[in-house]
Amino acid sequence: MSTEIESARAHFPIFKNKIYLNSCSQGALSDAVEASLQEHIRSWHEHGSPWDRWVEEYEAARTAFARFIGAAPEEVAVVTSASAGINSIASALDFGKRRKVVMGEFEFPTMGQIWLAQERRGAEIEFLPAQNGKICPECYSRAIDDQTLIVPLTHVCFMNGFRSEVAPIVKQAHERGALVMLDDYQDCGTRPIDVKALDVDFYVSGALKYLLCPSGIAFLYVRPELISALTPTITGWFAQKNPFAFDVKHLDLATTARRFETGSPPLPHAYIAPAALKLLDDFGREKTAQHIKSLTRALMDGARDLKIKVKTPAESVGPLVVLQMKDADAMVKKMAADNMVVSNRMDGLRVSFHLYNTLDDVHAVLAQLEKNRTLAVVE
Repeated sequence: MSTEIESARAHFPIFKNKIYLNSCSQGALSDAVEASLQEHIRSWHEHGSPWDRWVEEYEAARTAFARFIGAAPEEVAVVTSASAGINSIASALDFGKRRKVVMGEFEFPTMGQIWLAQERRGAEIEFLPAQNGKICPECYSRAIDDQTLIVPLTHVCFMNGFRSEVAPIVKQAHERGALVMLDDYQDCGTRPIDVKALDVDFYVSGALKYLLCPSGIAFLYVRPELISALTPTITGWFAQKNPFAFDVKHLDLATTARRFETGSPPLPHAYIAPAALKLLDDFGREKTAQHIKSLTRALMDGARDLKIKVKTPAESVGPLVVLQMKDADAMVKKMAADNMVVSNRMDGLRVSFHLYNTLDDVHAVLAQLEKNRTLAVVE
């Protein structure tokens, strides 16, 4: 283990007694995040209701995330979940002239469910099937036409770790006048990200996975040219220009991306987010990406040596690796009995890597797979 990895790992107490490989479900808790939460609790104890201070922290979280993705603070909404952000945008779109929503079947369920709920408002949803564990840009190109309003796109599939080719899909959508919403929940925090370079119209990510926060806070980027053109019907007092005007008789939405927020913000989490993002930046996102790639390759190569079927595409660079099981739930329980935390989705055993994982963790997984090979699908 390198000194840098060892130093990073030391911030996460769970590694004292467990091998943690489930960041795709929940990031490990760091001492920095715990200290930030305690700071919020102290302010609550000492001052009761210091809303001025709390709102400053809430704005600091917005600024920190905006910097993290290459955006400006006024282009970012702080929301309670990715679902809340997606719903706000969906409520603001008009399905009169363009009705079509094109998305792959690899989206996280909430993405499909939110857009299916818009069918009552005229939306027509088209799902693109996967072929050999992938959905190619050409599949999107054939489906996107002048009736397409928006293309929701997952960056990494939660079921098998497939990584979408974002650039050609965005180009195809924009050439036909359609919008693109990138869901980066399964990847944000594992590599550098620049929403301007990606040229997406909307970008959403929750913070509980690779951003190392608890559930209850997420972020939504909106291309600046679109902000004033969209009026969400899902709203609340913190979406107004001045929430503290307490004006019950007027809807006066903020001119920034805050117009896509709703009610009281997740203040404890606003304390946490900047600390978690600083930890990721201090380690280095390019370094994180390369480290994760090496762990991914090691696990996939080892699984193939054991003849275990790998559901993740061969060229994957992480952070997810999914191995096909006869009984994935039983494998998760076997590993849990040896203090290893992983997860399963359908027939897949999901192993996810982050900056704090090591080759020793990979070797531990491979040892478990070899010991319980009868639970796996062997090629």
